[in-house]
Amino acid sequence: MKTQELFKVLEQNQDKSLLFEYAPNLLVGANYHITEVKHLAVDSIDCGSQADAWKETVIQLWESPKELGKTEYMSVYKALAILNKVGKMKPYDLDAEVKFEYSNATFHTAQLFVNDFEIKENNLIVKLAIEKTDCKAKELCGVSTPHNEKVSESLETVSASAEPCCSPDGNCC
Repeated sequence: MKTQELFKVLEQNQDKSLLFEYAPNLLVGANYHITEVKHLAVDSIDCGSQADAWKETVIQLWESPKELGKTEYMSVYKALAILNKVGKMKPYDLDAEVKFEYSNATFHTAQLFVNDFEIKENNLIVKLAIEKTDCKAKELCGVSTPHNEKVSESLETVSASAEPCCSPDGNCC
């Protein structure tokens, strides 16, 4: 989900409580706070030596140990006010992908992308999900997967005369 899409959903649901589902049927505690908003510019090189760049908005959620047992969730209105205040100090790239950074005692720190959202009673539930790491240069490097086996076969004939993929002088890292 893009940052502008998140803001649109929040603006349309200001009268609701804001909940986050970080794994199926597991909610961030009602004692959460928005503790940081990061505006990231990623400039990368993948293992196929291909350059890429993108921007992300990362919103950090933290559960306050002093508020354990709290049952009332933050309102969408309050969360939107916090995010709007941040935007006045450091403008958002509204086309940036939005992620939420979260952890608790049983869930490792992760940046989770917004998979979906749901309106249930008086709650806006933002459904988060992990994004698995992946090789962006599978075809270029001849990495075989069930989806690109035919591409891999054709690359084998090309790479038979080329440098091995993982050699220091090869095409891939």
